[in-house]
Amino acid sequence: MNDTANENEQPVISVRDLTVSFASEAGTVHAVRGMNFDLYRGRTLGIVGESGSGKSVTSMAIMGLLDKNAKVTGSITYHGDELLTKSDLEMSKIRGRGIAMVFQDPLSALTPVFSIGDQIKEALVTHNPKMTEQQIHDRSIELMNLVGIPDPEERLKSFPHEFSGGMRQRVMIAMAIANDPDVIIADEPTTALDVTIQAQVLEVLRKAQRETGAAVIFITHDLGVIAGIADDIVVMYAGRPVEKSDVDTIFAKPAMPYTMGLLGAVPRSDRERASRLVPIPGSPMNLVNMPKGCPFSPRCPLATDVCRQSEPAMQPVPGREGQFVACHRAAEIVSKGLTFRDVYTVGEAVKSKFDGVPREQRKTVLDVQHMRKTFPLTGGGFLRRKIGEVRAVDDVTLNVREGETVALVGESGSGKSTTLMEIMEFAKPQEGEIEMFGTKLERKMPREQRRELRSAVQYVFQDPMSSLDPRLPIYDILAEPMKVQHYSKEQIRERIAELMRLVELNPDQVDRFPTQFSGGQRQRIAIARALAVNPKLVLLDEPVSALDVSIQAGVINLLEDLQNKLGVAYLFVAHNLSVVRHISSQVAVMYLGRIVESGETEDVFEHPLHPYTQALISAVPVPDPAAERTRKRIVLEGEVPSPTETFKGCPFAGRCPLMPTLSADQQARCRGEKPMLRAANASRPSGHQVACHFA
Repeated sequence: MNDTANENEQPVISVRDLTVSFASEAGTVHAVRGMNFDLYRGRTLGIVGESGSGKSVTSMAIMGLLDKNAKVTGSITYHGDELLTKSDLEMSKIRGRGIAMVFQDPLSALTPVFSIGDQIKEALVTHNPKMTEQQIHDRSIELMNLVGIPDPEERLKSFPHEFSGGMRQRVMIAMAIANDPDVIIADEPTTALDVTIQAQVLEVLRKAQRETGAAVIFITHDLGVIAGIADDIVVMYAGRPVEKSDVDTIFAKPAMPYTMGLLGAVPRSDRERASRLVPIPGSPMNLVNMPKGCPFSPRCPLATDVCRQSEPAMQPVPGREGQFVACHRAAEIVSKGLTFRDVYTVGEAVKSKFDGVPREQRKTVLDVQHMRKTFPLTGGGFLRRKIGEVRAVDDVTLNVREGETVALVGESGSGKSTTLMEIMEFAKPQEGEIEMFGTKLERKMPREQRRELRSAVQYVFQDPMSSLDPRLPIYDILAEPMKVQHYSKEQIRERIAELMRLVELNPDQVDRFPTQFSGGQRQRIAIARALAVNPKLVLLDEPVSALDVSIQAGVINLLEDLQNKLGVAYLFVAHNLSVVRHISSQVAVMYLGRIVESGETEDVFEHPLHPYTQALISAVPVPDPAAERTRKRIVLEGEVPSPTETFKGCPFAGRCPLMPTLSADQQARCRGEKPMLRAANASRPSGHQVACHFA
């Protein structure tokens, strides 16, 4: 993308016709095919695409970290020096000093038996063998301060397991910039992080780039993150680039149907839901024995015979300088000004039988009052003794009514999943009360009554692969809950065919095993199993967090349609606030086991009152570069406190951005008096509640 850089400036890295293939039992896997780009100092190149599109393989080829099974051809030059001909020993001199990498999972990238200080020291000494111990110590402290790790002197002695996920990722960034590299490659560095921690890590990465002037390759499937951090974008599909340009052009005027589909599939946290999401039909291409023609043609609504016969070359987009696209119909798309809504047709949502029925007139399916759950913290040797307790759920009150979706949101460790697990116990909680369908749960309930409740309440887990038995065919997986409820063989057979059609899968595929389905299809099977016994309430624990954005859109649309058809209620746990705003009608925000704000979704998103809610919403990336540049973020300082800590006052006081603006008396109240959930506006009973003294 030479047009975006100074004409006289030379690229730091130049990739030409890069191809990477792997031999496998099924045949040759064409992981990367014809990758081309130039990377300039001080700029960020975003590489986006679904899982398996070749993003990470490209980065590993640049780093020289592919195994011997990989066949790599083409050219990768670093300051004009060819990297593909270098030995591993020669590459080791460039890795860390010239080109550094931040991996997706920092826990597996850090060595668990060495302290953080030892690992930063290794990164420094490898390339600076003459550094003295004092110089190493000073530089380590400087790096820890730069990435915002408090008390660096002490934390250098800590081990990786003693750090949170966000802190570990900061350490990885500190190690990456230790030797002031020319290039930083960040491979999905925020995928597993909470939105608040993600905002912190992205800010640290921006700061690191400003300090070092490095060029950055940022690999992700999150278009919101890309909109805020990238200067240029390469969109990959089936191992090859299919569109590239600067960030504003890609988001405002995409010319490739695949790019349009990715943009249409993303829910927005900054605006009210206007219409359904746009899922890309089908699944990503198998990279073994690829058919001729455009790899995207089986999923493309605009595909014609020419698309199926020949693969399009990367060509400049007519009338748009610096934009390139691999699509036979690009000229037509540009001349007609087509958008993703013109290309992808999305059916109308199914009408709900509860449309127009006020919330207060619907039956309550779940009512939780002042629920608490603690776990004992034990220590000592053979004779374990209690030394404290973990307050996983601390005074939670919520209710769910017919045909609605109530979302529980908050950072990891806030108690969302524990709340769901306590409800699924079908027993009186440790403290408080749970009422289902008008029945209060007791410690000892009749077996028949418990069985009825189990058919009325079902659970969908985060990872469908670990929740589906890999040894059973889909038919047996779907039949299992019905057998428990004493369905006849004929009823089971008819219901399974109905369920497969309901979740938009082929009923003929029930003899297959879970491993033969894609991630999105497995989650549909998990949803079908949950619906098998006609439940009235479904608990969903992060059901779309492990899915690509294009697959996620289809599952969200499916959940909405099923709710409208069947009148089922959802209690939906998520940390993705964009998804929450799109799918839910009520939202409850959790922090350290407590609900700090709740109300109608639109009311909470448009008028957040608790400082924590405001920080969460401000941290959500928006897939709009212009909006991202003007947004003000509230970046929370510090990490989430441990649920083992005891707080006399507000647990959020130590991280609260409102605290510095309060008077000494007000601050003392926050630290000494625990705020209770109360109506946000006593004169306007909207159901909006907040637990903050000074909201």
